[in-house]
Amino acid sequence: MAKARAGGRAGNTIAFQGEAGANSDMACRAAFPYMTTLPCPTFEAAMAMVQSGKAELAMIPVENSIAGRVADLHSLLPHTRLKIVAEHFQRVEHCLVALPGVPLKAVRIAKSHVQALSQCRNFLKKHRIQPMVHADTAGAAREIAEIGDKQVGAIASSLAARIYGLKVLARNIEDADHNTTRMLVFSREEARPDWRTVPCMTAFLFRVKSVPAALYKALGGFATNGVNIVKLESYLSGAHFEQAQFYAEVEGHPEQRGLKLALEELGFFSEELKMLGTFPTNPFRRKGWDAPTRPGT
Repeated sequence: MAKARAGGRAGNTIAFQGEAGANSDMACRAAFPYMTTLPCPTFEAAMAMVQSGKAELAMIPVENSIAGRVADLHSLLPHTRLKIVAEHFQRVEHCLVALPGVPLKAVRIAKSHVQALSQCRNFLKKHRIQPMVHADTAGAAREIAEIGDKQVGAIASSLAARIYGLKVLARNIEDADHNTTRMLVFSREEARPDWRTVPCMTAFLFRVKSVPAALYKALGGFATNGVNIVKLESYLSGAHFEQAQFYAEVEGHPEQRGLKLALEELGFFSEELKMLGTFPTNPFRRKGWDAPTRPGT
């Protein structure tokens, strides 16, 4: 496992999945510039660093505007004791990077994560560069720096290029200019935003009773109490995949009367209800990419 940036302490460290220079690393630095970033091999390992006290926070991607849901996290949510304390929206800016002194026309192969390659398909086709799948964007950058093949480049972040001593040949090569990843921030301690002054989001897991119209009845309380459901995802659980579990995010704070009543009704029709955290709504939702995206701003 790579080490955190020099000088880091557990109370001032934020963990992420990936190698140094990954997009998640950039997101951590953008949202928490005063914290030391800690690369981890998996989402589970990043969250374990927080649970064990070796990191204060973990930032995990949950969805991308192009690729959709990041499914791995959902298998961890039912078992974690951590709380969601913030959300962050990170604009993904892919770069073609290569060894110093190598011109763009010399690059014949580009290594990167499969999603990054698919998101830069037009650029690769235009420059007749063959895509080659790698496990990680930053890992691909590190690898080409180590191997030293002038015909091989990587699609990675500008941060990865700086870390591994590479040259950025082209910036913002992604096909869509709205390529944005939403991240959730986890902590051992729950956030306590003041809903009277800060718009809030609340996240939770639930599993409805196995009776007809249980989901309809469980969600009815949100409609009758004027609570907006922003996100609702289902996935099957159990050895026989016989019962659906749901992950939901709604607007509001559990102390607000409408959401309090809606959660009470949800609990009545559910076999299990696990609160994952209440956190400030990121300004990105209201104002777009030009808005500040640091949690709590």
